[in-house]
Amino acid sequence: MAARASWKGHLKVGDLVCAVGLYTAVSVSDRISFNIVNRKTGHRVERQFIDGETGKPVERDDQVKGYRLDSGEYIVIEGEELAEFVPESDKILNVQSFVPDDEINKLYFDRPYYLAPVSDDDEEALALIARSMRDQKVAAIGEAVLFRKKRTVLIRPQNDAVIATTLSYDYEVRNAETVFKDIPEMKFDREMLELAGHIIATKKGTFKPQEYEDRYETALAELVQAKIEGRAPPKRKQAPQGKVIDLMDALRQSAKVGGKPAGKTASRRADSRPKKAG
Repeated sequence: MAARASWKGHLKVGDLVCAVGLYTAVSVSDRISFNIVNRKTGHRVERQFIDGETGKPVERDDQVKGYRLDSGEYIVIEGEELAEFVPESDKILNVQSFVPDDEINKLYFDRPYYLAPVSDDDEEALALIARSMRDQKVAAIGEAVLFRKKRTVLIRPQNDAVIATTLSYDYEVRNAETVFKDIPEMKFDREMLELAGHIIATKKGTFKPQEYEDRYETALAELVQAKIEGRAPPKRKQAPQGKVIDLMDALRQSAKVGGKPAGKTASRRADSRPKKAG
């Protein structure tokens, strides 16, 4: 089945315009999902909204949005009032500027989409834009109304595809200082740095996403299949409990496991390495 666009419109770069579509690049639709059912009847349980004070059901027409005040009371916001602020979509993804492709902090990345032409007539224009960005090592910053909200979009070529990533607004990204401001500056001796560098060197590799498994999802699939077949659910394997040791001993042990000890410093003290927990 051909992919279905989540949004269709026009990419506009100056006077150059081409029809494009946004196609979901990451999907969770293949994950196992559950419904809430009544254990006694096996019927699906439906959700019902009730009044928090009276406990009585609230009909859909009486359900409105409210903003909670410090006093605990609510200011009611009607749907018509909210609709006044929903931006109107002109179906234009308008490129505002081009920036170095490594300038965007990945913390701002929200959701990725494939940006593709919707017809053969638009392939040439999009390919030209992508090729020019690749040659100049830049990415495009654009704006569009997507799914009833004004969004900033990062557009960049990646291999043979064009990726459009919605970006979070600045107020949505927490400043790192709120987390790291109390961490003091650390000083390490040469041996510790050499051992840490050796561990990193022995574990260098390439990112191969197909080699990483969602073990929780795999376990759920096995559980569901066992239920279908009337078998006993598989037993969960207990993770081994590691022995708590100090940082230097942990570095030496890791260097030993990852490969040959790093230099004479490590080998001189080989007899002081902790034994593996039995």
